Amino acid sequence: MIECNGKNIEFSCEVFPPKRNEDMYDIYKTLDEIKLLNPDFISVTYGAGGSNSKRTAQIATYIQNISEVEALAHVTAVGVNPEKLACMLEEFERKNVRRILALRGDKPRDMSDEDFKERYYKYASDIIKVIKDNGNFKIAAACYPEKHPEASTVAEDIKYLKEKVEIGADELITQMFFDNNKFYDFMDKLGAANVNVPVHAGIMPITAANQLGTSVALSGSSVPTELSNIIAKYSEDPISMRKAGVEYAIRQTEDLIKNGVDGIHIYCMNKFDVTREIYEAVVYDLT
Repeated sequence: MIECNGKNIEFSCEVFPPKRNEDMYDIYKTLDEIKLLNPDFISVTYGAGGSNSKRTAQIATYIQNISEVEALAHVTAVGVNPEKLACMLEEFERKNVRRILALRGDKPRDMSDEDFKERYYKYASDIIKVIKDNGNFKIAAACYPEKHPEASTVAEDIKYLKEKVEIGADELITQMFFDNNKFYDFMDKLGAANVNVPVHAGIMPITAANQLGTSVALSGSSVPTELSNIIAKYSEDPISMRKAGVEYAIRQTEDLIKNGVDGIHIYCMNKFDVTREIYEAVVYDLT
């Protein structure tokens, strides 16, 4: 928890399950290191169509019961049916994992367009209602400060986001963004729509030049001139690129905290050192 101007701001980060069982030790080691920062929660992603769902549950259990940090487990609507979802929720309850991020999820590569179209749960809102009715869970939903790539307008996107909150979402976590003004404008629009739940700002430190293209493609985020200039300047200098990217994320985080954000959520890509550098810089500046 970070305190600024009398407001408590949650600090969290996200990890993802490794593809191979033999790499599980590495993620547990990373979690043991992240624990030292005393984050408010650690979220664990869920592979497309549930490809890593078992590892998600294993890692969330480790976070909750071994690391003794609150776990936020991702659950996607794509690839689950009522029976599978019920089993997952029962397992989370048994393992004391009580915080869930409900997502629609992307189409798995091995799923046909027809199967994707005919999937049982169409949207995140479909599983939010089920989760709300089947356990004592705190439910988070995703949001996009610059509009979901599939939404036709910002107004339409916020309309559906409001529906998710009314159905049962207790908090929101944004997709990564790189321009804080876009986030502040988004927050104003949420306020005007009477969407009044905590919003955690998602920060993705860009530590390698080739990382930006993939990140923007997934998030639909615009790239400010300052960040694009950093990429252009240091694209052939990995060490300087990493340093400049982390410093950009620190400046972005400090500005959000000073402007009263509810939470900071670091997309750390399983890199403890980056998470630590951001957290320690912010805490030092505030004390």
